[in-house]
Amino acid sequence: MKIPHSSILFKIVLFSIGILIFASCAKKPGSEIIPADVPRYSIEQFYENLSLTGGAFSPNETKLLVSSNESGIYNLYEIDLADSSMEQLTFSNTEPLFAIDYVLSTGEILYSADHGGDENDHIFLRYKSGKWKDLTPGENIKTAFAGWSEDKQSFFYRSNKRDPKYFDLFEMETETWKSSLIYQQDDELAVVGVSKDGSKVVLSHPITTSEYKLYIRKASNGDLVEVSESDKPGAYYSFGFNNDGSSFFYSTDVGGEFQALYRFDVASGEREKVYETDWDIRSSYLSENEKFRVISVNEDGKNVLTILDNSTGQEVEMPEVSDGDVLSVLISNSETKMRLRIGTSRSPSDFYIYEFANKDLKRLTKSLNPEIDPNYLVTAEVVRFPSFDGLEIPAIYYKPLYASSENRVPALVWVHGGPGGQTRMGFNQLIQYLVNHGYAVLGVNNRGSSGYGKSFYKMDDRNHGEKDLMDCIYGKKYLQGLDYIDPDRIGIIGGSYGGFMTMAAMTLQPDEFKVGVNIFGVTNWVRTLKAIPPHWEIFKDALYAEMGDPNSEEDSERLHRISPVFHGDKIKGPVMVLQGTNDIRVLQVESDDLVEAIRANDVPVEYVIFPDEGHGFLKKENQINGYGQIKAFLDKYL
Repeated sequence: MKIPHSSILFKIVLFSIGILIFASCAKKPGSEIIPADVPRYSIEQFYENLSLTGGAFSPNETKLLVSSNESGIYNLYEIDLADSSMEQLTFSNTEPLFAIDYVLSTGEILYSADHGGDENDHIFLRYKSGKWKDLTPGENIKTAFAGWSEDKQSFFYRSNKRDPKYFDLFEMETETWKSSLIYQQDDELAVVGVSKDGSKVVLSHPITTSEYKLYIRKASNGDLVEVSESDKPGAYYSFGFNNDGSSFFYSTDVGGEFQALYRFDVASGEREKVYETDWDIRSSYLSENEKFRVISVNEDGKNVLTILDNSTGQEVEMPEVSDGDVLSVLISNSETKMRLRIGTSRSPSDFYIYEFANKDLKRLTKSLNPEIDPNYLVTAEVVRFPSFDGLEIPAIYYKPLYASSENRVPALVWVHGGPGGQTRMGFNQLIQYLVNHGYAVLGVNNRGSSGYGKSFYKMDDRNHGEKDLMDCIYGKKYLQGLDYIDPDRIGIIGGSYGGFMTMAAMTLQPDEFKVGVNIFGVTNWVRTLKAIPPHWEIFKDALYAEMGDPNSEEDSERLHRISPVFHGDKIKGPVMVLQGTNDIRVLQVESDDLVEAIRANDVPVEYVIFPDEGHGFLKKENQINGYGQIKAFLDKYL
């Protein structure tokens, strides 16, 4: 479901691991010829790859704090910059733990965790002794770290402990670990930023999923200063203040198709364009002492980074990387070092360290399982195809190495989450696992996807399961036009909104796809939109503006028409459904009802439920189990 923050948009983690298998060259009817020198890697081998997140510098800049799933579940680790050794700091075997940062004064560590995937994240403190403390305790409370104060002796965080619908802003002192209220939210204005001295709070008002108002509230007098231009509607996103709070940075698509970066002078209200390109500015921030500005651009489904020297405005030369793309960077507080995260579509991302003075680039981690040769994985490529109305649809495509006109392979149309998400370049273990075993995969960025301009983004409003579904069907037609694809063996797969699209295809267009794999997809829009989590309440009107109001007779009729659960009797092809019991976005009852409807229609359906997961599967054991069963299902029916 489309919501304003990518961190809670879609947490699905699709990775893999396994044993080396060589397949026979004998060709059976409907099967592929697998060359003897092309290894087939198992799901276990793919999930022996590491997934790393975080990467904060320690106070003395000798270590990096990361989260890794090496133990089978995300725990905290430290990487020594001198010898690249990695030490495990926490040993959770039930809940994934995600690193936030070091406490500057003590070297202790902040991290976050929820319970069983329920998305009620709390902020925890890990003492140097290894003991830990919940800094934001309470039942059914959701918190989010919101940045450090200027002196690093306190941090800001958002919490809905007072009212489930609203997120108040607090400041917590690191000496006493006591909190004070900075801003109390009582209306639709949501906190999206704060100055380092806490005197200015950035507030966002969602009008629709593609239009926001942006304000700065001054603590001194409570006045609201509008950053957005009231006569120029569009999407406005906060990118933070400079150190003294005199300038505020934001992006907007007003005046163009894509998000451009602007500076807003808080005292005068004057605006200045800082950076613009033909793609969306995805993120931007200033280094600790404002020597550098880092800008990330979403260029055709791929991150492209630019670092500007603030004193000259000139681009800083980035280190050369022979095999990989720089996905993100973090500049140390001393501004002498830079942490880089580098990866490709054939290899999970790794951490590197770069010294600005001597331009030395050093690799710290090796996340790819050494049993897997990346030369036998597939490089993703961007392709485009015309849809039913001539609209050009972008997609990310993976072709099996041994596919040819003499050796035609089955294929899958892959649909991302959202609505409003995007299939991007980068390593996806589930996709690489399926491609390695002979399935071509086309990640369709149907109309309504982000990253291709505001007009394209709005094209699925009020026609979900209709025009966007036709884009997926025309993706299938694109695949059928490739001489190495078996035109009669094409399925559809997706998670969350992509799961809805999968089931919309299987119910509303039942003759198009041979099989469908639905990973916690919405199947009853009327119920889902009525049962949105309390902390999404202020976004409800914006969501209804795009999807439709389930309380309206006209809208509810359309929502009923596109909801797959009401059309289970139309399904012809086999379906697989995967669901987490603790999912608060797509409730398990959605998948329960769908599976019941399919079984009543006497169509093959396989149902996999994880009692310890939410909206996305984070534990290796569950990933191996669930995603391994996807391949078994496809092998059987496709």
